[in-house]
Amino acid sequence: MALAGCSPAAPPPPPKPHVSVAVPLQRQVVDWDDYVGRFEAVQDVEIRPRISGAVDSVNFREGVEVTKGQVLFTIDPRPYRAAAAQARADLAKAEALVTNARTELARAQKLVDAQAISREEFETKQANLRSAVASAGAARAGVDARALDLSFTTVRSPITGRISDKRVSVGTYVSAGQTVLTRVVSVNPIRFAFEGAETFYLKYVRQAQSGERESSRYAPNPVDIKLADETSYRWHGLMKFVDNAIDRNSGTIRAFAEVDNSSGFLVPGMFGRARLLGSGTYGALLVPDESIVTDQTRRFVYVIGKDGKTVQRVVETGPLVEGLRVVKAGLAPTEKIVIDGLARLQPGMDVDAKVIKLKPRAAADSPASSAIKAPAAAEATAQ
Repeated sequence: MALAGCSPAAPPPPPKPHVSVAVPLQRQVVDWDDYVGRFEAVQDVEIRPRISGAVDSVNFREGVEVTKGQVLFTIDPRPYRAAAAQARADLAKAEALVTNARTELARAQKLVDAQAISREEFETKQANLRSAVASAGAARAGVDARALDLSFTTVRSPITGRISDKRVSVGTYVSAGQTVLTRVVSVNPIRFAFEGAETFYLKYVRQAQSGERESSRYAPNPVDIKLADETSYRWHGLMKFVDNAIDRNSGTIRAFAEVDNSSGFLVPGMFGRARLLGSGTYGALLVPDESIVTDQTRRFVYVIGKDGKTVQRVVETGPLVEGLRVVKAGLAPTEKIVIDGLARLQPGMDVDAKVIKLKPRAAADSPASSAIKAPAAAEATAQ
C-alpha cells in the first residue's frame, strides 16, 4: 500500500485539435467543357481567271476589305472583243440565210400549189429553212458565249471580305482555271473550329436523351472564347455544326461555332481557347479545395457530427466555381466541413471547432488563367 501510494498520476489527455469549420456555399451551377481550336473563314475563295490572257491591270489594295462585285484584275480584252465581233457577224449572216430560206419556201409553196414544181423540191426548201433557223440559233449562242468570255476579262470579287496580296503582276499570262490570282476570305461572321474527344460526344448524346442539355447538332448552344493573350472569355458565339462521324485515327469529332466579328479583329488561323456549355443547370455545394482529402480510390471531407466528433463524407466533386470546388453529391447543405488542420484528424476525433463563413474567391464568370505575353522589342530608336 505504501508503494502504491507513491506511484505517479496518469498523464492528462492531449488537447483537442483546433480547426476551422464552415457551411458550404450553395449555388446553381452550369458546367463548361474546355477546347482548343482556331478561327476559320466562313467563305474562303481562291480567285482564278475563267479565261486565259495577259493581265492588263491590278485594281485593288492588298490586305484590305473588298466588296462583292468589286473589280480586282483586268485581263487583256482585245482578243475577246474581236471574237465577240466575229460572233455577231456570224449571227447576222445566219439570220440573213433564214430570211432567204423563208422567201424561197414561200415561193415554193405557190409553185407546188400550181403543180409547177415537184413535192420533193418543196420539202427540200422546208428542210433548208429548218437548217437555217438552227444555224441562226447556234450563232446566237456563240454571241452569248463570246460576250461571256469578254465579261470574264474583268475579274471581280465573288464575296465581301478581306483580300490577300496579288499573286501575279501586270503582263503575266494567266491560264483559265489554273493560275491563282489572289485569295479573299470573309470576315464577319467567323467560325471557331475545334475537335472534341469521343467521351465528350457520348456525354452530350446521353444528356440530350435525358433532356438535360440539347445537342449542339440541333441547338445553338453557347460557346465562349478567349485569345492567347486574354484572361477572360470576351468572345461569344453559338454552335452551328457537329460532324457526322468520328475520326478513326484521332478518336475525335469536328465541330465549329459562329462568332460575331463586326470589328474585324479576329482573323482566320488565330488560336483560341473555348468553353462549351457542358451541362444543364443543377444545384451544387462549393467548398475550398484544401478541405478535400484524396486517397488512391476516393475523395472525402471531414464534417463535424452532432456529438462534436469528426466524420468522413465521401464526395463527388466537379469543376471550380468562384474559386471553390463543386461538390455534386455526398454532402448535406447544413453540414459543417473542416477547412484546415486536416493532417492531424482521424474519424471520431473530438476537435475544438471555430465556425467561419465561406466567401467566393474568384469571379463567377470564368476560372483564372495566365495570358501569353508578347516578347520584348529587339531594338528601339529615339524620335
